[in-house]
Amino acid sequence: MSPSLLSSFQERITQAASAKQVLRIQGGNTKHFYGSTRADHAVLDLSPYQGVVSYEPSELVVTARAGTPLQSLASLLAGQGQCLAFEPPHFGAAATVGGMVAAGLAGPARASAGAVRDHVLGVKLLNGLAQELTFGGQVMKNVAGYDVSRFMAGSMGCLGVITEVSLKVLPQAPSQATMVCSLSQEKALNLLHRWGGQALPLHASLWVQGDAATPQQGHLWVRWQGAVAAVQAASERMRVDVKTLGAQAQAMDHPEALAHWQAVREHTLAFFSSSAANLCLWRLSVPQTAPVLSLPQPQCVEWHGGLRWLWAPATEAMRLRQIAAQAGGHATLFRHAADGSSQGTPVFTPLSEGQRRLQQALQQQFDPHAVFKTERIGI
Repeated sequence: MSPSLLSSFQERITQAASAKQVLRIQGGNTKHFYGSTRADHAVLDLSPYQGVVSYEPSELVVTARAGTPLQSLASLLAGQGQCLAFEPPHFGAAATVGGMVAAGLAGPARASAGAVRDHVLGVKLLNGLAQELTFGGQVMKNVAGYDVSRFMAGSMGCLGVITEVSLKVLPQAPSQATMVCSLSQEKALNLLHRWGGQALPLHASLWVQGDAATPQQGHLWVRWQGAVAAVQAASERMRVDVKTLGAQAQAMDHPEALAHWQAVREHTLAFFSSSAANLCLWRLSVPQTAPVLSLPQPQCVEWHGGLRWLWAPATEAMRLRQIAAQAGGHATLFRHAADGSSQGTPVFTPLSEGQRRLQQALQQQFDPHAVFKTERIGI
């Protein structure tokens, strides 16, 4: 079935090139909201092209076809006590391996475990000429020239059709503990920065601003993960450090903690639901050491300070991007407003002229007939 499917994809690409048609690559369609999307593009559905090609637990590598359900892969790895360390969000049961790589989104462990691209060992893809190309392999090695496999992480389908991916997997940690306390954002960031500079098993963190009655306060969740003794020592260290600030850190039950971090990953926390139809969800990526940003909106802070979430109308785009740039980062319109008022607002921070030329040159090399020019990444 797979070879015939692959041939049908190649035929579809060839036909689209001849007809000057643009194809939007789709897997489970769980991340269609992300990026600049249009409804008038024809869909190339990769979801039937699924299956694990090879899995070597002892080698810590798995190779899967693009349409393989992400949940199925996660279950397979869990059966061997392994996982995708970067905790990719699914945003729906139909999420696929190809969509995970193309979107390039990582979950709560991103700051500690690395990004999607850091775990991609190799890819197979179909370019805009319907040619099957292979890059990388099943081992991590240093090579000269462009690392095309990593280019595909976050490419949003603009360079070609990812058909197969080889990924580095890691063993599940022997111990994990989640602690929670009530602190201001400034105090929470100071603690995270201090712990980040020490030999502590800091794995994930989340700070969410308090309600209208206590806007300066918020709750800090910290996940320690690693060796049993290291996790126990870090948990006790957090209790002591938090107590010196006049607060108290408490441990969460393991099932409760698992549910909490899954809600963070899948954006099912209450923070990620907006009651106002004109608000967009903004994602500000800044250095972890960036101070508290001067913004009136309630915030949610992940990645030890490196990721700041907030809800704001599209009219705030320029101001948010200026503030993010001043902090050394950038702002992304992650989810559009429900009332459609944000349509037309650039999703990603506009590229510099040099970056734009480089991106266009890459797209020209991979897709000379503009078959995949959906402008989902802005160009």
